[in-house]
Amino acid sequence: MSETLLCPRNLAFELYEVLDAETLTRRERFADHNRETFDAALGTARHIAEKYFAPHNRTSDEHEPQYLNGEAVLIPEIKPAVDAFIEAGFHNAQRSFDDGGMQLPNLLSRACFAHFQSANIATSSYPMLTMGAAHLIEAFGSEEQKQRFLQPMIEGRFFGTMALTEPHAGSSLSDIRTRAEPVGDGSYRLKGNKIFISGGDHPLSENIVHMVLGKLPDAPPGVKGISLFIVPKFMVNDDGSLGPRNDVLLAGLFHKMGWRGTTSTALNFGDNGACIGYLVGEPHKGLTYMFQMMNEARIGVGMGAIMLGYAGYLYSLNYARERPQGRLPDDKDPASAQVPIIEHTDVKRMLLMQKAYVEGAFDLGLYAARLTDDQQTADSEQERRDAGELLDLLTPIVKSWPSEFCLKANELAIQILGGHGYTREYPVEQYYRDNRLNPIHEGTHGIQSLDLLGRKLMQNKGAGLRQLLGLIQDCCERGSAHETLTPLRQPLEQHIAHLTRVTQTLLGDLMAGRVNQTLANSALYLKVFGHAVIGWRWLEQAIHAEHGLAGGKEADSDFYRGKLQAARYFLTWEVPGCRQELALLEARDDTCLTMNSSWF
Repeated sequence: MSETLLCPRNLAFELYEVLDAETLTRRERFADHNRETFDAALGTARHIAEKYFAPHNRTSDEHEPQYLNGEAVLIPEIKPAVDAFIEAGFHNAQRSFDDGGMQLPNLLSRACFAHFQSANIATSSYPMLTMGAAHLIEAFGSEEQKQRFLQPMIEGRFFGTMALTEPHAGSSLSDIRTRAEPVGDGSYRLKGNKIFISGGDHPLSENIVHMVLGKLPDAPPGVKGISLFIVPKFMVNDDGSLGPRNDVLLAGLFHKMGWRGTTSTALNFGDNGACIGYLVGEPHKGLTYMFQMMNEARIGVGMGAIMLGYAGYLYSLNYARERPQGRLPDDKDPASAQVPIIEHTDVKRMLLMQKAYVEGAFDLGLYAARLTDDQQTADSEQERRDAGELLDLLTPIVKSWPSEFCLKANELAIQILGGHGYTREYPVEQYYRDNRLNPIHEGTHGIQSLDLLGRKLMQNKGAGLRQLLGLIQDCCERGSAHETLTPLRQPLEQHIAHLTRVTQTLLGDLMAGRVNQTLANSALYLKVFGHAVIGWRWLEQAIHAEHGLAGGKEADSDFYRGKLQAARYFLTWEVPGCRQELALLEARDDTCLTMNSSWF
């Protein structure tokens, strides 16, 4: 049977050979689990994704939500899929048994959720947003707020959103204008407009809990004046029953090029002066709180980009195996049989590029999930702190690198299908359209690159960066035990040495106050830093593939050799290609910085 969501053998390789998921069961929180329970959860996720999510992926693309009588109307197939997801417990996969959850490690929860993202990125967005909003209330809400809003979200009756962007501000959150006036009873009256709010209205749940950024009357200017509010679509009475409709109005829907099954809404708060909201935590600390949900969403967006790239790769791989066309260059006999296009070297090149991008990014996404487990449950406080610092550093890469290069994988999938690739009769064009949103979702490449170079590298005196460089050095040392990996290891070592020199120079420029000049080419830096990280993850996979081959499992030999070939491609084709970007960074090239706006 052809794989359509993700390759089970690759998932097992990542979980049990590269990331050693079974060692998590030695920790008290996960002691009731073992590989059998992990695999059972993964099997259930695959079953529900294939039965409920995948079948309406095209339908929801062709019949996007409609704005009727002030409400968003969705195709009927979405609700049974979301209900099946909730009934199986995946929205509470990480919660404690006592709270009705599965108490799974984040690593396994992410791996389960990857099936849904691959099957139907749009429908999977509704529970993803809800889980993020629930975690936000759980972390910073009052006990009363948790009882009134969090508990119904845990039960799957209420869904959630994050409401940040405004028409005039976009990503510049310091300029938001939504206002919140205290009314003396502990609640606030909000007034403002938010746009591009995913899941902002739908009929999938009893209520929608909006997490809204706004400013109090005494707010200081800029991001230090932002507060966070819970604003429900329907009011919730003291006994938990629903009250009247809150003054939150759906002003309209945006019609996107992809990801069409997720409502993208314009919401008006307080048009009638009666929008009730509740302050979360302390005043003026809302953006600090919201960063928890934003960072969780950034990793979720990165994983979504990976799984869309993965789905396109698998489809084009299956197509290339089955599509006969042409003959090899040395066969001049027109009477000879045509060969499957996978035998043509240029098609192999495009498939190998896709494999290198999506399986490298998939490894990184799961590695980030494993870091979350370490941050929360590692044995020592130092281990937990180290994991958190490394995860902070890697988050811009987890979000942005897959959003760029797994999109390129989708482009290659279209190319492999030739004339069929850009027709709507085949799914690869939808995968591309769906994935094209991810370079913008949750912060553009430019914003992530500014975060990486301008903040994350120097955070905690560079603790995360020192950790990363140490891990890469350790990986290269272990790789040196395998003579066959020398041609793969050496390009990575050379790239890291060059990148380190450039990084030290750029950080010196920042500390000297040359901010605009240093950050002008941050997007280039994000690419070369991302290639270093993915190169490291591919060398790790190559080491484990060598171990697998040495174990003598003949049935897995093709799998392991495929891993080694993909690692060889990325480390000998892609990583050395970063020299030009590094040279531009080293020279502090100011071509873009000095371009005058009147010259365009």
